Amino acid sequence: MQNLEQYLKPNKVLVLYGARRVGKTTLVEKYLSRTSYKYKLVSGDNIRVQEVLSSRDFSRILSFCEGYNLLVIDEAQNIPNIGMGLKIIVDQIPDIRVIATGSSSFDLSNKIGEPLVGRKTTLRLFPLSQLELSRAYNSFELKEKLEDWLLFGAYPEVLVNSHKKEKIKILREITESYLLKDILALEKVKNSKTLFSLLKLLALQISGEVSLNELSRNLSIDVKTVKRYLDLLEKSFVIFSLGAFSRNLRKEIYKKEKYYYWDLGLRNAIINNFNDLESRDDLGKIWENFLISERMKSSHYQERFCNFYFWRTYDGQEIDLIEEKDGKIFAFEMKYGSKKRRLPRKFQDAYKNSEFCIINQENYLEFLV
Repeated sequence: MQNLEQYLKPNKVLVLYGARRVGKTTLVEKYLSRTSYKYKLVSGDNIRVQEVLSSRDFSRILSFCEGYNLLVIDEAQNIPNIGMGLKIIVDQIPDIRVIATGSSSFDLSNKIGEPLVGRKTTLRLFPLSQLELSRAYNSFELKEKLEDWLLFGAYPEVLVNSHKKEKIKILREITESYLLKDILALEKVKNSKTLFSLLKLLALQISGEVSLNELSRNLSIDVKTVKRYLDLLEKSFVIFSLGAFSRNLRKEIYKKEKYYYWDLGLRNAIINNFNDLESRDDLGKIWENFLISERMKSSHYQERFCNFYFWRTYDGQEIDLIEEKDGKIFAFEMKYGSKKRRLPRKFQDAYKNSEFCIINQENYLEFLV
């Protein structure tokens, strides 16, 4: 779990985004249990709280916060005009700190974005990362549990259960009860069956380039709707995309995208496959998803700001992950086994100063933590 103290600043709002069940409330409660600030914890589900903080009435809002150094608002996206209410608080009350949590980034970000320009810090929370888990386990223990991470992911509720059946039960509950809750409620998307069908298609295509036209045909919906659903699923922290890396080299693919899951437990629950690794035909895909998602989590938490891509040519030369940082290019190939591979010749010729590394079971922890 992240240490919130380092992100809290006077007269700034710390916005915590994340999928449901990743532990946002637990993280906040743990912080509050040891903070020296006099705090007020409220819920955006409370009608009274909604009424006050959406009122734009300076006197009511300021009296609501009077005497506190820290205001914490859980499920803040449920409060109308929450951005303006938070702006009034941080502009008018000296030295106050605010934490606002929300599970639906697309809704909360729209409500707070403009009013809080220059007044907020944003922290995204994911299912637990290898970086975070390295504080509880040593390297040997993390590697011993590798199959668990690849099959069941790292939702907190899943991690605290040691029985396979219980892990699967929790993951199915998350996928059936929580995964699409925000999208269905806030975006007025009525056809949950189509969303689940889309998620299943994506789950079967991780590590592969996705064709929007093919998804459109398989789901019997138009391409515009496919794009909208993909955007909603990304904004609700279920999936993420990688675009193609290209500097206009001939034969480079540049318009395609790949989609991955932030949590492999959810991915495996959606396709109902929790078979042992040795019997799976998608192990290479799982390994690639695991490494790329974990690399992106650790980069976010460590504030390593870089751009992520994949690279491929029309004649089949490819690289799983490209990182572009400070004008430098780093290429990574994900191999579950120890098989050697050279940097593709066309990439080497086009990007002579790039660095290349194969990530396998021997060196993956150094790559992630």
